[in-house]
Amino acid sequence: MKTNKNCIAALLLGLVIAATSSLVIANDTIIIKAVGTWGYFHNYPKHEGPFWNQHIADVSGGEIVGEIKPQDELGLRGFEIMRLLKNGVFDFAFGLPGYAMEEESEIFEGADLSSLVQNIAVQRRVADAYFPTLERAFAEKYNARLMILYPFPSQMIWCKQPVNTIEELQGRRIRVFLRTLADFVEGAGAIPVNMPYQDVPEALGNNSLDCIITGTMSAYNAELYKEMPYGFTLRVGWGLAFGAMNIDKWNRLSEAQKQLLEKEIAILTEQMWQETAKEDDKALACLSSGPCPVGEIGSMVLVEPSEKDLAIRDQIARDVILPRWTERCGPECAANWNRTVGKILGLRAEARIR
Repeated sequence: MKTNKNCIAALLLGLVIAATSSLVIANDTIIIKAVGTWGYFHNYPKHEGPFWNQHIADVSGGEIVGEIKPQDELGLRGFEIMRLLKNGVFDFAFGLPGYAMEEESEIFEGADLSSLVQNIAVQRRVADAYFPTLERAFAEKYNARLMILYPFPSQMIWCKQPVNTIEELQGRRIRVFLRTLADFVEGAGAIPVNMPYQDVPEALGNNSLDCIITGTMSAYNAELYKEMPYGFTLRVGWGLAFGAMNIDKWNRLSEAQKQLLEKEIAILTEQMWQETAKEDDKALACLSSGPCPVGEIGSMVLVEPSEKDLAIRDQIARDVILPRWTERCGPECAANWNRTVGKILGLRAEARIR
């Protein structure tokens, strides 16, 4: 891992918090040092931050006290997070696999392969079915206990010029942040440009992007409608995120504390899934013609995918997305996916016949 000022600052912060924690733990209080996703997206200020900074202390009567900041405030780019969690610098981490896992991330893609799921209720079933697979992977690779899977608002395509069909995406430079999204973009004949969200404004400024894939509410909060007035509302992903805890820290909790934490995280999980379902509809209304209960109306032109578009999407999934992922993840990984997620979706992950 490359060392830089931001990473050093994060490490120092972790050490300072750890030193403080050891003093407080002597008084029978457990301090949970946590890192969240991004402060400028709604999941952190509405859910991740309040849960650790206030709620867990309230419901535990002060036995468990959380301290959390978003990754952007800590100067982290993403790939450092799971290493820091594994090494105990952080006790708990929220994150998106495509940002937080630089190596051997193929297995983590399986719960959110691009464009396969258009309905959030189905996505919930997919996440639940794949949870045991990810739970084992987190423990083996990162010494972490997977506690929660939750979605960001669904990922859609926002463009500078009109887009009425998948076929009209051909040749366009489209921002992506996951390999599976890049597979979809290439399958549609477009050009994927992999970049973190914080680099998007500069890319828009120098005209190096034609379209952006990001979540519905993220698009509204970032006022993308001012730069990209056209939206194609095919769901190309869900931005499925995780919350995981360092196993060594978990083992320091009493049985009662473990049960409390599991109960409260289960409640948090349910809240986040329910709110994301509502946020999608609210964001799409705000981006287009309203009504918008949270701000100005974006006046975007939104186009829903046709039956032909969905058929093309299915072909891209069969011919590009699933075969490429199978080659990355391997036959054992694909067989497990077929037994779990594939059974729900009626799809099979198989390598190309050469």
